Amino acid sequence: MMLRLLKHGRTPAGRLPRRWMSSGSHSKTTVMSFGDGSHGALGLPSSIIGMGSDAYEPTPIPGLPPDVISVAAGHFHSLAVTSEGHVWAWGRNNEGQLGRDPLSPRETWNEPKRVEGLHKVRVQTAFASGVISAAIGDDGSLWVWGSSKRGQLGLGKGITNTALPLKIETLSGEDIVKACCQIIWCWQVSLGWGHALALAKNGNLFGWGYYADGRIGKIGRELEISPLESNSIKPRSRGESSAIEAAEKSVMEAIEKEKDMPIIWEPGSIEELHELKVADVACGLDHSLVLCRDGMLFSGGSNVYGQLGRAIKDLGMQPVDINFLPLSIASGLGHSLAVCNDRSSEPTGNATSVVSWGWNKSSQLGREGPDNTPQVVEGLIGESPVSVSGGRAHSLALTAKKELWAWGCGRNGRLGLGSSADEAEPMLVEYLEGSDVIQAVAGLDHSLVLVSE
Repeated sequence: MMLRLLKHGRTPAGRLPRRWMSSGSHSKTTVMSFGDGSHGALGLPSSIIGMGSDAYEPTPIPGLPPDVISVAAGHFHSLAVTSEGHVWAWGRNNEGQLGRDPLSPRETWNEPKRVEGLHKVRVQTAFASGVISAAIGDDGSLWVWGSSKRGQLGLGKGITNTALPLKIETLSGEDIVKACCQIIWCWQVSLGWGHALALAKNGNLFGWGYYADGRIGKIGRELEISPLESNSIKPRSRGESSAIEAAEKSVMEAIEKEKDMPIIWEPGSIEELHELKVADVACGLDHSLVLCRDGMLFSGGSNVYGQLGRAIKDLGMQPVDINFLPLSIASGLGHSLAVCNDRSSEPTGNATSVVSWGWNKSSQLGREGPDNTPQVVEGLIGESPVSVSGGRAHSLALTAKKELWAWGCGRNGRLGLGSSADEAEPMLVEYLEGSDVIQAVAGLDHSLVLVSE
């Protein structure tokens, strides 16, 4: 069932009049979703879109509290955190990533429900991957739940699943406190397909999970090349749909061939970055970005689509070839995004642009030019972007005016523009006219926005 089409939903970025929005404080919030509904990640009842159907425009999710402060989109599930420190989850639950029994009725997975087992901590923010979920408490503790045979839980050797949230004790151990001279306080976590990065308050970075291709840097052992890297080939299919399917098939075939996977079962410090303080992290499917406080940007992992943005082919964390000053970063399945200041100008806080590189089969880079070289998305020049998010083959940008822009693959309505058409350049999501967008995040094939009223 397709929701109503947007009358002006295809207006390019550079041709729109500027719209100023209220900057006032709002206590009440609404979570909206759009895109692929086949896994229940939209959180919408069948009475609105039909069972397992897609939403082509931002649609309010019923059943959530009115005080949600942040949202997270996994591959096929979603999370929301309230001002009371509670976590709500909905979507795919095959691996227990919703924090409820995987044997619970599948038809109820699209209903947002509060995650049990977090009563000992007041959650500040949450994160999601394809198979697990994570939450950070106000005491800096990191909690995880779900199932991952690649060690993404970080709970210790051989621990591959947990039905209820468990605390990662390694990050609050005595040795870590002594080494850092202060309590570890994780403020930022990013999750890939099977790897994870956690940033401590003091700027130290920890990684764990699937170790191949240097996607989490070097942690006490030699780096190895994954069958995913050596077996992957850029899809050359004509259609966007067949190209994505070819890429997925290649990934899944390589995963099945993996034997004795190189896994780091517990969080460890990343050796290449010992002397640096980290400001932000972002994990794609099988690559990672690390932004340091001095503006240096590093990448590691697979470079099949040029998503590392560098000529250096060495494994591990190496500098990205970027001519801009990154402020924040994000990773899609095979592409990378950054909000940047131009190095040639003084940072003003508003003179920002989006820079992209990597996989561009569905125009998720939002620009023309070399895929493997970080370059500016010209369609957002002058719009003052403050954050970006990447999905399987689409991208989102939130601006200082609290507007949302989307581009790339439009399949299943994941751009929120009222159609399934791809967009080669950023488009304003006009359905959100009159709302202040606080946050926008992309799952693989769906998107979530948090708006204040």
